[in-house]
Formats: sequence, structure tokens, C-alpha cells
Amino acid sequence: MTKARDLANIISGGFTASDIPNLAASKITSGTFADARIADLSASKLTGSIAGARIDNNSLANVTSLPSGVGGIAWQSSIVTSATLTAVAGRGYWINTTSNICTITLPGSASVGDQLIFTDYLRTWGTNAVTINQNSLKFQGNTSPNPIYNTAGQFVDLVYSGATNGWIPNSDDDVTLETPQYTPYNINYLVVAGGGSGGHTIGGGAGAGGMLNGTLSSVASGTLAATVGAGGAGLSSDGQGNNGSNSVLSGASITTLTSIGGGGGGRDGVNSGAGADGGSGGGAGGAGGNKAGGSGTSNQGNDGGSANTGAPNYGAGGGGGKGAVGGNGSSSAGGAGGSGTANSITGSSVTYAGGGGGNAYQSGGASGGSGGGGAGTGISGTANTGGGGGGTNSNDSGNGGTGVVIISMATGNYSGTVTGSPTVSTSGGNTILKFTGNGTYVTE
Repeated sequence: MTKARDLANIISGGFTASDIPNLAASKITSGTFADARIADLSASKLTGSIAGARIDNNSLANVTSLPSGVGGIAWQSSIVTSATLTAVAGRGYWINTTSNICTITLPGSASVGDQLIFTDYLRTWGTNAVTINQNSLKFQGNTSPNPIYNTAGQFVDLVYSGATNGWIPNSDDDVTLETPQYTPYNINYLVVAGGGSGGHTIGGGAGAGGMLNGTLSSVASGTLAATVGAGGAGLSSDGQGNNGSNSVLSGASITTLTSIGGGGGGRDGVNSGAGADGGSGGGAGGAGGNKAGGSGTSNQGNDGGSANTGAPNYGAGGGGGKGAVGGNGSSSAGGAGGSGTANSITGSSVTYAGGGGGNAYQSGGASGGSGGGGAGTGISGTANTGGGGGGTNSNDSGNGGTGVVIISMATGNYSGTVTGSPTVSTSGGNTILKFTGNGTYVTE
């Protein structure tokens, strides 16, 4: 057996059961070693990684360091249970999200071949997801959005490929593009504020909540927040009705849409009379002086009706609606509530924002406007239409109807990420979210 060989001129070949006591790796550009014994191997002689090499019956005491990619993953013995983790390349982590979500921040700099592994320790990622903070480096070729892993039992094996594509999942159980690129899309909207409440004592009908509808073009990625206005509270004694609350659709990428709450109905004219301003104005209270109805807001609603001074009934004005002004009171009857406006954002025609009917001294009250307006006998506006409450003479005046915020988009664009439990439905090719309470929708 040859104990020492000069391999300077050997650039390829096969070695079987060879005894090579002093082999400089720098002299070998390619080769196959089976059961080879390498007696003196120093890291300084390694210029790359060893793939599939066998080092049998040999001590690596002289190897003080290994190049990147050599040596495998160092699994961490401590289970990660915190909400955040700053990862270090070359390590494997068990991530337990039983109690909370976890955001993992990747290294701020990386070398080609750097590797990280994250594993769902107790199959809880489906409940509390893991988010990967890219920390300025690319992930699957993109700088955003941050990848989210939310499937129970997942593991993620990442390898850094360089600046062009950054971190690439060597395996992530679902081979999904975790950084999908967002394409802006159109969103239709309907925003109706809360209606006002009717006035008490020959009370005027309340104005409907303001109504806005249209299309938001090319909405950017982000969160849309819906705030749904309450209706004004009815009265149990002489007084002017309360205004409804505003409804709002807002988001960083859109111009905020604010529908104004409906104006309260006026009380008997001896004590003040005029209806309140609002999305639609409240009707004036009957008796004493020809009081005017409240003013509506441009593009949201109409004015309330005026009161009448004539005996015997001193009719109060009706509240304004989105579609029409409130009716004027007469000596014999109160004014009817102004009509609302129909809208088909939900896939069927629904009328919203009708004004409340005005009361009359001895002849009862007028009808409320179509779209949820309450009659002038103290009837409340219909919930989630923004209808104005009806005026009254003796019993409690009508509450204003609560508002509503509805958005609709092509089903293919719907992200499914919402808060506040809106009603979700589909019509044709659209998905519709109806918010009857506060909530959000993330466009993604």
C-alpha cells in the first residue's frame, strides 16, 4: 500500500480504501471518495462545502471552523412562546403559539446559503399565526407583504439565495407564494348615518341620516374602517328631538366618507319650533310662529318641512329624506316625511334614509317617508336605514333609525379579512359586506 502520494496532477478519479495521510483539499478539484481515510484535514484547506463526503475513523480535532453551509442546523432547545423572535441564521426553532401570535424578524443581513427552520410546535399556527418580518431583505423576490403562516402543523425551511430573490422557502408545506403582489381594485360603497329623533309636543318629524354612495377606484392595500352611526334618542317630554350620529368609511388610501346624522324634529313653536340641521333637516314643531325646518347637507339629504300656525291642529313639518324635502304642516295635519332613495348595492333594491312624519295637535300624525321614516305618532325610524323618527304630541317621540355601512367588491378580490362581524353575502360576481356595527375590512 502506498503511504504517500503526490496528487498534484490528479484532478479526477476514484479512490477506494486508500490511506491518504496528508491530503490538501486545495489540490483536488473533483473526485469520488469511498471509505477514504483523511488523516489530517484542516479547515484552512477547505475552499467550499463537502457534499456527500465520508470521513471514516478520523478525528476532526484539527477542524476549527467550517465554511457557510457546512455543519447543518443548530436546533434550539428552548421552545419559543413569546410574541416576537429575532432569528439567527443557521438555527432551527420550535414555535409555540398556543397563547399568542408570533412575529419572527429575519436577520438584517444574510449570506447565500444561510438557512433557518421554523416548526409549529403544538399545531397551533392555524389559531395564532406566525408572521415573518423580512427586515428589509427580499422574500421570494418581493419586499412586501410580510409572509403569514397560518396552517396548523406547518414548518418553514428558508434558504437565502442572494439579493435578487432573497429568502426562498426550501419547503413550507404548501409551496404558496407567500408574498403575493397586491393589485388595486374598485370598491362600491353605501354610507348612511343615523336618523334623528322626532320632536315632542306637536313635534316635527326628524330628518333622515345623510346618505352617500358611489365607487372607490383602485383602492390601495390597507384597512378600511366602518363606523356606524346610532339613531337619536326619542323624548318623553316637551323638547326638540336629538340628532343622529355620523357614519364613516375611512382608510389611509381613501378620502374619508362621512355621512351626517339626521336633524332632530322641532317641538311646539311656542317654545322654539325650528327643526335641527343634519344629513337631512328635521321638521319644524307646530303652533306659534311659522318656523322653518332644518337644513339638509348637500348631496346627502334634504331640508325639513315648515310648521303651520293655523288652528285647530297646528301641523308640524315632516323630516327631510335623501330623496325629497319634508312635507309642510297645515292647519289640519302634520307634514309627511321626505322619501328616501333606493340602492341596489346588496344585489336587491332597498330604500334608505326616509324622513319622519310630523305630528298635529288633534289629528294624529303624518306618514313617514319611504326608506325607514317613522310616522308622526311617535314611531321610530327603521334600524339600519337611517330613517328619521316620528314626532309626537303626548307619548314618547320616535327614535332615529341606526345607520349602515355597506361595501362591495368583485369576489375574486375579496380578502376575507374582517373585524366586527359584518354580514357577508354574494350577488352575481360580487361579495358584499354589510356593517351594522363598527368593523374593518383589509383589502390586501
